[in-house]
Parts: sequence; C-alpha cells; structure tokens
Amino acid sequence: MPSSSEPKSEEDDGLETAVDQAISACGGDLRATIRALIVANDYLESEVGELMKAVSRAYVRGRFKTYSG
Repeated sequence: MPSSSEPKSEEDDGLETAVDQAISACGGDLRATIRALIVANDYLESEVGELMKAVSRAYVRGRFKTYSG
C-alpha cells in the first residue's frame, strides 16, 4: 500500500477519483458501492457475451471480415 509521502501517478489520481466518486454516489456506504459495482460488472459481462455471439454469427455467415495482415 503506497504511503501518503509517495508521489501519485496520473493514473492513480484518476483511479482514486473514480473510487471516491463511486463511494460518494452510494452515500458513503461501502457495501452499497461494492454491490453496485458487482451489478454493473454482471451487466457488462452479459453485454460482452451477447456481442461475442453476434460477432460469431456474423463471422459464420461471412459478414465479418478478418484482417490477415
């Protein structure tokens, strides 16, 4: 765990800001924040699955062209 005396990188600042915003959006309730993130992650995983199916069907039907360098 980084100490407060260590300089933060720009990425860390963005991540820490996002964490603070997520906690703030849930009224400071850490359990609610984790619950919301799990729900959002499940939603995104299902979206990825649907997109993968759509791309697979398009590929089989010849509607999706691959790049062969």
